[in-house]
Amino acid sequence: MRVLILIKANKDSEAGVMPSERSLAEMMRFNEELVNAGILQAGEGLHPSVKAKRLSFAPDGVSVIDGPFAETKELVAGFWIWKVRDIDEAVSWGKRIPNPDGLHAEVELRPIFEADDFGPELTPELRELEASLRARAGK
Repeated sequence: MRVLILIKANKDSEAGVMPSERSLAEMMRFNEELVNAGILQAGEGLHPSVKAKRLSFAPDGVSVIDGPFAETKELVAGFWIWKVRDIDEAVSWGKRIPNPDGLHAEVELRPIFEADDFGPELTPELRELEASLRARAGK
């Protein structure tokens, strides 16, 4: 199973404060462990929401909302995608995420839908198209 790990933003990340050298070094070591274990599929940090845009869809069209966005606790500062046996393995790895500066932090672990999760609504033709798109996207 694949799991998306959402690293929640805080006041510092939203203010554009860069992590300390120590934090970066510990995170790189952790990422290396994830790679060596065959778990890390992708992972990136995100710029603060001041550089972001939101698209709001409504029956009458799409509107663009410029950042920054008010609710810091609802924002994401980075993410990983891990391939694990089950959500318990993801939790086990998640508990090992470094926090050398001892800051209050929160991450959210969300299973990613796989083709089999969609049931019969994902017809054989749609499954074939999905597999083709995934292959073309390099996934």
